[in-house]
Amino acid sequence: MNSSFDVVIVGGAVMGAATAYFLAANPDFDGSILVVERDTSFAQASTALSAASIRVQFSSALNVQISKFGISFIHDFANLMEVDGDRPNLNFHAGGYLFLAGSDAQVQTLQRNHEVQKQCGADVVLWTADELKQAFPHLNCDDIRLASYGHADEGWFDNMGLLQGFRAKAKSLGVTFVQDEVIDLYKDGQKIIAADLKKFGRVELGWVVNCSGPRAAQVAQMAGLNIPVEPRKRTTFVFDCMTSPEGSATVNGGRLPLMIDPSGVYCRPEGKYFMAACSPDPDRSVDFDDFDPRYEEFEEVVWPVLAHRSPAFEAIKVLRQWAGHYAYNTLDQNLIVGPHPEVTNFVFANGFSGHGLQQSPATGRAIAEWIAYGAYRSLDFAEAGYERVTLGKQVLETAVI
Repeated sequence: MNSSFDVVIVGGAVMGAATAYFLAANPDFDGSILVVERDTSFAQASTALSAASIRVQFSSALNVQISKFGISFIHDFANLMEVDGDRPNLNFHAGGYLFLAGSDAQVQTLQRNHEVQKQCGADVVLWTADELKQAFPHLNCDDIRLASYGHADEGWFDNMGLLQGFRAKAKSLGVTFVQDEVIDLYKDGQKIIAADLKKFGRVELGWVVNCSGPRAAQVAQMAGLNIPVEPRKRTTFVFDCMTSPEGSATVNGGRLPLMIDPSGVYCRPEGKYFMAACSPDPDRSVDFDDFDPRYEEFEEVVWPVLAHRSPAFEAIKVLRQWAGHYAYNTLDQNLIVGPHPEVTNFVFANGFSGHGLQQSPATGRAIAEWIAYGAYRSLDFAEAGYERVTLGKQVLETAVI
């Protein structure tokens, strides 16, 4: 391996792989790229353990636009990632998202978010309880005040297919991937000049990109920087039910979309089964290696909520469960992307708070543009920059599941 690279990307899961691809594919960038990943099995990566979904129903216009690009990229993924005739298929299922509001505050949030989404050209509708009941007759709508449904550009797909497609294409474009761990970063004045790798030793660099997910704060600290990102654990359950819930023949092929209950519990189809999870209360930081599922959440939280929402979910059986980590931004639950204002060759791609997989195409493109041109050209990520961290200024994303 070379001892010098123009760009070193710390973290080789979907965010690092996407950044590497967009850099390597940029005709105005001809530098060398190294991606360092500590565990290339990705067994505990947020990418591998996510719900693998994408939506446009956000409160931030930037996040809506990020998703709109993401969905178009997913639709064209096979063409863009083709290598030697291999065309990866992400098996995108356009199931939609269904947000349910049960209180005045939740109704107001859905209405505000809907205005933002429509201004960005998203294909979303608001439904009354009666309209919701017509679309999904099995749902208990007695305590529902309003619903928001995405007609298009929302659904779920092959998460590891996205990652492996990015990696294979980036490798074909000359990117170097290594299984190793960055253990230190070195500064000369206000520039990072080198990284120490556990196995390969010191590597000189021109840019360093922090794509290390829940470990983002560890990597930033090596450069003497701080970022408000920590691991938060989410347990996902896959279950079977005796009676499969159905919608109308004209909505989502008669299947339930990804439904977010007013309680925060979400559920979506997973093949012939279903997937569900909730945010724990209290929601605390966990150890980086804590992946023990919270088994009790199903009996105590998830099942009661689902059984209340639909009789079809009264008789269900858990088949498996796993725990994964959100790279949780404690400031405002929103992405932090772009260079540090003083250490300007240290670039953040962190704090996605559960949205990293779906936001990786637009974020990778944005970082590539910044490194190649010193500016964003396709979509302005300025409001997602690090400066708000130093100011303690929130750019709050309210639609966090």
